[in-house]
Amino acid sequence: MADSPHGSLPRIGFIGLGGMGARMASRLLHAGYPVTVYNRTRRRAEDLERSGASISDSPRALAASADIVLSSVADGAAVAQVMFGDEGALAGAEPGSIVIDLSTVLPRDSVGLFETALARRIHVLDAPVSGSTPQAEQGQLVIFVGGEQSIYDRCQPLLAVLGKAAYYMGPSGSGSATKLCANALLGIGMQALAEAIALGERSGLPPARLLEALDETSVLSMPATAAAAQVAAAEHAREAAADVDDDLSAVVGTMRRSALPTIAAAGPARAAAAQADPRRHPQEGGKSPASSSYESA
Repeated sequence: MADSPHGSLPRIGFIGLGGMGARMASRLLHAGYPVTVYNRTRRRAEDLERSGASISDSPRALAASADIVLSSVADGAAVAQVMFGDEGALAGAEPGSIVIDLSTVLPRDSVGLFETALARRIHVLDAPVSGSTPQAEQGQLVIFVGGEQSIYDRCQPLLAVLGKAAYYMGPSGSGSATKLCANALLGIGMQALAEAIALGERSGLPPARLLEALDETSVLSMPATAAAAQVAAAEHAREAAADVDDDLSAVVGTMRRSALPTIAAAGPARAAAAQADPRRHPQEGGKSPASSSYESA
């Protein structure tokens, strides 16, 4: 890696300045790295320019001036757009340079990028991150890395600026595969939390106090991944129709909308709900509305 005006620190090119990317690029700037940035919407790049970053007009031009190129974009299609083609980063990167893709993509996308770059003697690590914007801002991300271990070893000082831990998982695609495993657990956990909140609200519990109480417990919950996927798909469709982009906690709202009326509903409302739902007849089997509602949750 070439020397820079900042001493022995490598020159960094950063592609993708969304909520996560902008914060990671900012951390590298504050750590003293010389950083050049590229983003499709130039305004976000200008925000970092005021902090000392240089702006490039294309991924190719950015890579031509960098020892290490980092990318944090939406998906595999976005990675292909900024990496491949005449104006992609691989067209400008020098042999021996390094590309670190921080995006969450399929393992086959990571392997494809690795193999294409390898033919040009460019090294690639797939290094998706676990965490959200607060962790990105504080350098507390967890990073899963796939690729050549020797390249991972060389990049550890840089990864330490971005995260509290970087785990080498194996050859190309291993980091992306690990992130998918982590996302499966996260999705199932959020689905379980959404169900618990919906049940608590139906039972008349104050949501804030319920969350505070649950935070102090140790609970093992294993709902089906398929159920979590269905709720996530429904929420994604709602967001697309409304042209909004919420984070994954939006599944709580989906569960609220799908839940039956609360058992705390007064008089006529409770009677109407019981009449509409044949599962909620206390005279059948001698069960009360309360016990019936818990079984159907």
